[in-house]
Amino acid sequence: MLTTIFYHIDEFCKFFSKEVDKRSINIEGIKPFKTRMTASEIMTIMVYWHLSGFKNFKVYYVQHVQVHLHKDFPNLVSYSRFVELMKSVSLPLFVFAKYLNSECTGASFIDSTKLAVCNNRRIYSHKVFKGLANRGKTSMGWFFGFKLHIVTDEHGNVIDFTLSSGNMHDANKNIIDSLTGKLYGILVGDKGYLGLFSHLFEQGIKLVHRLRSNMQNQLISLYEKTLLRKRGSIIETTIGLLKDHLSLEHSRHRSPSNFLCHIFSSIIALFFFRARNSFNNELLVDF
Repeated sequence: MLTTIFYHIDEFCKFFSKEVDKRSINIEGIKPFKTRMTASEIMTIMVYWHLSGFKNFKVYYVQHVQVHLHKDFPNLVSYSRFVELMKSVSLPLFVFAKYLNSECTGASFIDSTKLAVCNNRRIYSHKVFKGLANRGKTSMGWFFGFKLHIVTDEHGNVIDFTLSSGNMHDANKNIIDSLTGKLYGILVGDKGYLGLFSHLFEQGIKLVHRLRSNMQNQLISLYEKTLLRKRGSIIETTIGLLKDHLSLEHSRHRSPSNFLCHIFSSIIALFFFRARNSFNNELLVDF
């Protein structure tokens, strides 16, 4: 699996570097950033961590990568140096995560999940995300951090995603517009998206969601009712995979840039996780 991940990331990095060189402005006196490790090697190590089973990145890098993967990555640097290099691949990680997004099939599912960056008892002393993270509330209670808004198809593949502060409402129109740009057909959500039906219907998208107890019932087709029943088992399973198996959320971030790298690499790892667990690896063949 490591070889497969590196191959796809390296092919993307070759294309990405060519496009960057075409659009870059050369300024005299400024030397390009150089390191022994290539961007594809750094990205591969970050993505592979989410699939390795390790919960602590330092333990993974020191006890697994430097010990068992030294032959695969002959130009390994120290752990502290690698942490410094992570921020240099934040942009290619983001572009690659967006590149792996699936196409809309006419039936999509939308939801959000919290990304707490510290324990609630340490909110007032937290400094890493000061001015960026905010308090938010979910059905499980209050938290301090961000939200990941995600749209999937009926197979659980990610169509699009975006990040917001923790106090951002799910039904914020700016967030919705950034997620639904390439959607069509039916979009299934929960009660948090009430009030967006007219806004999305103008874009050719029919929003289907459950109603509150004091709202008048509306007739929907059998197909839409089936999608509504399947919502939890599809998008919540995808979020569960990201959090429980791919270490999407933890409270040990030491810089905002590395936090973004962590989120993007986790979403990339989801693609390879599904490809590895499919019977015929159709995802990798199509890719």
